[in-house]
Amino acid sequence: MILIVEDDSIIAEGLELSLKGEGEETKVAGTVKEALDIINNEAGRSIDFCLLDVNLPDGNGMDICIEIRKRSDIPIIFLTACDDEIHTVLALEKGADDYIAKLFHIRELLARMKVAKRKYDTINALKSQNATETVYKIGMNEVDINSAVVTRNNEEVILTAMEYKLLLVMINNAGNILSRQQILNILWDDLGNYVNDNTLTVYIKRLRKKLDDEEGRYIETVRGIGYRLKI
Repeated sequence: MILIVEDDSIIAEGLELSLKGEGEETKVAGTVKEALDIINNEAGRSIDFCLLDVNLPDGNGMDICIEIRKRSDIPIIFLTACDDEIHTVLALEKGADDYIAKLFHIRELLARMKVAKRKYDTINALKSQNATETVYKIGMNEVDINSAVVTRNNEEVILTAMEYKLLLVMINNAGNILSRQQILNILWDDLGNYVNDNTLTVYIKRLRKKLDDEEGRYIETVRGIGYRLKI
């Protein structure tokens, strides 16, 4: 089921009709409170995708995103009139998968949703491939694939959804060189205007910092090609 959080009734109805036409079940909320009520009750267990407006009458869609990420890694796409780099980066840092500015064409949104779903299928496949080995050591860090938790010295290392996905991809290819384009193809789609070489550089830098690897001892830069994880 797709949760649509949008306070503009015309946009919400249009989205609902379009998604139902694609065979999807939907649930609509117009405020932060309504969305959280849905997420926290029985219906919340059926939600497998979320479309979030940023500016809502009683708050901010970012708060809903944070709440969802506490319990789930479902795909999240922000729908907003604020099309600028600051909002884009903030949305991604809160765990969003994509960000599309209004007014958008429904076909573009559907395409982005398919890419986001495919990305999660890839991540789940990586988890399955690593089912026989569930805990990996990267320096002093331990990555538990089953619980999706990273710890160092018995304290949790908090990663955003995108940082964790990037880490999973590198773990699955540990010892091998991944080109920048290979990583981008797995984690991001060609439709996103925010996608560029700098985006990946920023996420690698943040991931290294959180893993206490700012010198690149574990996530090694292979000049002119990409990156390699040493385990």
